[in-house]
Amino acid sequence: MGRSEEPAEARMRLPQLRLDELLEELQARLDAARGTRDRVHSLLEAVLSVGRELELEQVLRRIVEAAALLVDAEYAALGVIGADGKRLSAFHTVGVGPEEIARIGPYPEGHGILGELIRHPEPLRLAKLSEHPASYGFPAHHPPMNSFLGVPIRVRDQVFGNLYLTEKRGGAQFDEEDESVLSTLAVAAGVAIDNARLYEESRLRERWLQANAEITHSLMSGGPSAEVLGLIAERAGEITDSALAAVALPMEDTDSLAVEIAFGLDADAHRGLVLPMDRSLMGLAFSGAAPVTSSDAAHDQRISLEPRRFEGLGPAVAVPIGTGDVPRGVVLLARKEGRPVYSATEIEPLRSFAAQAAIAMELAERRRDAEEIAVLKDRDRIARDLHDLAIQRLFATGMTLQSAGRFIEHEEAAERVVRAVDDLDETIKIIRSTIFGLRARDGGAGTGLRARVVRAVGEAAPVLGFAPSVRMEGLVDTDVPQETADHVIAVLSEALTNIARHSGAQRADVALETDGREVRLTVADNGRGIPADGRRSGLRNMAERAEQLGGSLRMDCPEGGGTTLVWLVPVQR
Repeated sequence: MGRSEEPAEARMRLPQLRLDELLEELQARLDAARGTRDRVHSLLEAVLSVGRELELEQVLRRIVEAAALLVDAEYAALGVIGADGKRLSAFHTVGVGPEEIARIGPYPEGHGILGELIRHPEPLRLAKLSEHPASYGFPAHHPPMNSFLGVPIRVRDQVFGNLYLTEKRGGAQFDEEDESVLSTLAVAAGVAIDNARLYEESRLRERWLQANAEITHSLMSGGPSAEVLGLIAERAGEITDSALAAVALPMEDTDSLAVEIAFGLDADAHRGLVLPMDRSLMGLAFSGAAPVTSSDAAHDQRISLEPRRFEGLGPAVAVPIGTGDVPRGVVLLARKEGRPVYSATEIEPLRSFAAQAAIAMELAERRRDAEEIAVLKDRDRIARDLHDLAIQRLFATGMTLQSAGRFIEHEEAAERVVRAVDDLDETIKIIRSTIFGLRARDGGAGTGLRARVVRAVGEAAPVLGFAPSVRMEGLVDTDVPQETADHVIAVLSEALTNIARHSGAQRADVALETDGREVRLTVADNGRGIPADGRRSGLRNMAERAEQLGGSLRMDCPEGGGTTLVWLVPVQR
């Protein structure tokens, strides 16, 4: 009887076991459904979070944070593909602190597995990174990483960058669902990035328009040209996030540019330089009437190495100011070494900005010309009135006094009349001189000191065997009178001749500066210096010229070689 009871109990427990299995399976499916619901909810929250941002850097940061959270990855990164489409130009990470990043070294450029995703922009899922043929391994101090999931981010059918996720928490592997969720996030990320780009472009366009309005207002209100040029350089540098901004203008009667304005890193090395058209970035942009770029201005073979002026700088762009075949000038911008090159999307608004600035400069010049013509016409009218009215009346009064003088018998009274007639004659001479001055025109006789200095240096270059560098600062043509300018040219020519004859130098630097009170000419070379028993006639002539004008000549010959002459005189008006 005991035996017959055991099968009955077994039959009763069997349905109970099946029911438990069904309940467990139901619970698992409920948990899976709840997990899927929670994950979809998390994905929607991530999409909304990414879409709320408008600043591109913040958008990229939110994307990589959301990706790590959604697939439960310990490490996440977003690599932005550069303009060449082959390397990463920016890298945003999660899971690695600043100290670890500093120990690891520079961010990756897109080799190994990262490069694999650049070359083949399709989702990539790996159980072990090191087993993939494209794996290069990790640099020193890099945290260990095994499981990997990579997904490309597209913006308008163009690959913007890639999401890289490693080390799923708990030692698990990334699965198809992780890949699907991350791919969905990548689509939303592409939309958010596109919106952020459009927002940045609109803000950038607004800043360019504000800068144009500011420059136009300054020009039309009669602001000094130097102030306006400085405004052009300063605003262009700020908007493009450049470390250096400079403006150069063409020089009269010479095939050279003079750097009038420079702001930023090592601006003193640029300010006042005279640049050739064929060996400078600015000259190439001016002669070609088109923008010229350089990925590394400090080592660009098209740019003359002397004087050194691009230390610490890398990408550069020179844009002509104007839209015609002959620009009005050139604006140069340069970024620090290692920064991104100037892209076409940056150069185009810069070019439009320079063209608008040129139009404003043209309108301001036309306005000044019209005002000058009005002044000249007014001078002609005054001169005509003085000649036709004042002089004739004075002449008639003098004739009357002369006639009346014959009838005056008192000797002293007669003398007074004669003196009055003489005074009238002198007055007529003064008025005639004034009329001549009013009618005189500035015919531009003689070229300015700037052009004469450049010409003197150019004439000395064949004798020297090299072209000296030239730097000029201040209102050289305006503040330095003709007599002093003649002495400057004579001293400069003598100094360059001495370098060619006696120094054996391979380099010479010429600097002409004035602050309105003094004019300073500095000529330096890297030759053998002046021997103690050498001839001093040329130096004596230069010193005498300085003493004649109340100035001085200073000479410095350091032990390492080379000579520096400083000729300093006050500006006499």
